[in-house]
Amino acid sequence: MTCWALNGWAAKRAAMILALLALAGGWPVHGQAQLGRQAGLLDPNVATEPQLAALPHLNASLIKTLMERRPFLSMTDLNGLLSQSLSKQQLAELYAKMFLHINLNTASEAEILLIPGMGPRMVREFKEYRPYRSLEQFRREMGKYVNEQEVARLEQYVFIPLKLNTASDADITSIPGLGSRMLREFKEYRPYRTIEQFRREMGKYVNEKEVSRLERYVTVN
Repeated sequence: MTCWALNGWAAKRAAMILALLALAGGWPVHGQAQLGRQAGLLDPNVATEPQLAALPHLNASLIKTLMERRPFLSMTDLNGLLSQSLSKQQLAELYAKMFLHINLNTASEAEILLIPGMGPRMVREFKEYRPYRSLEQFRREMGKYVNEQEVARLEQYVFIPLKLNTASDADITSIPGLGSRMLREFKEYRPYRTIEQFRREMGKYVNEKEVSRLERYVTVN
């Protein structure tokens, strides 16, 4: 066998191994956003006042308070505010329309249970497959227990932190409220070596609260 043929065979074999690793969830699939595909679910940190006013059970006073206190850095914090005024049933109806995405790898059981229709069994399944490295892995594992439509519904509520140094443009702009200007700033300071560096550089363009909101969605490692 010629040297060229050997090199060609080796390249094909390497490509096959990489593809299998990606399918197995070992590595994130490049260019695949790590925020669950949305189907009209609003993010409370970036929703406009008219959008909030169209949601069930949010009166003018609650909307005013929500907008004054945001950004919320966890669903627990948001629920703590809203549960002072709304019943469990009202919260479930609201969270079917508005929710703050939870980190698949770190969300507490209490946070996961805030997803409408979520019970103890699915909480166990969510946690069993940690750490998640891609949403494709999440879809595959949850698909063992619920149908494709339910997997798509659950996906709206979750995210996996993006790797700051390798995330694609599509990955980065999947962060709610992030536009082309901040996309440029995210990429300008690569490679990031620490999360403190990210905070410092982004702090040149947005305030401390917004830096904290963006930080939820990213990781340096």
